[in-house]
Amino acid sequence: MANAKVWKNVAVAMQSAIAATIAITTITKAAEGVVTTSAAHSYVAGDIVFIEAQGMYQVDQRVARVKAPSGSTFTLEGIDTTNFDTFVSGTVAKVTLGTSITTATSISSSGGDFDFIDTTTIHASQRSQMPGLPNSATFTMDHIWDPSDAGLAAMKLASDSQGKRVFAFTFGTGGAKMYFAGYVGASLLPGGQAQALVTTNTAITMNGFPTYYAS
Repeated sequence: MANAKVWKNVAVAMQSAIAATIAITTITKAAEGVVTTSAAHSYVAGDIVFIEAQGMYQVDQRVARVKAPSGSTFTLEGIDTTNFDTFVSGTVAKVTLGTSITTATSISSSGGDFDFIDTTTIHASQRSQMPGLPNSATFTMDHIWDPSDAGLAAMKLASDSQGKRVFAFTFGTGGAKMYFAGYVGASLLPGGQAQALVTTNTAITMNGFPTYYAS
């Protein structure tokens, strides 16, 4: 039976810093892919990294947790690369998730819907199809409007600079986590109605696939 989650005690963290990139030489195809970098790294287990890749497009724009780091290798915790395409080139960078978004009052998601590819042959008596590529996903959040809030100010800065940011959603203390990267839209225009909260909204458009962890 599924462990039901409630939008309560959900922490939203945004990238506050990203380290210099390190070139990747290989990513293995395995139950958990192993990354080899061109130089020794200083990653420790549990670090969050952002990957850009060619060839193995399934890990391009992907956020992952570091597992079993050693010298110039580490494992992509929880990412099964067995059936991924062959890695050609790419980079990895450690991300610091030091900005907390604490003003959100609601959140909704959209997109992520799949195109369908027609696989019907001339011999078939009915049409068949398979999922193609999903379209980009977007999270839209309503916030309590407070231009002095550090989290909202950071989202506005990311929006103004059209800078990509890594995000983490944590569902309860020590609970399930979702990591992803995307672009932020935040004008911080106030809205609302008489005798109600002054609110504003933001949007985050996801790049690549999200990564999920049970804890």
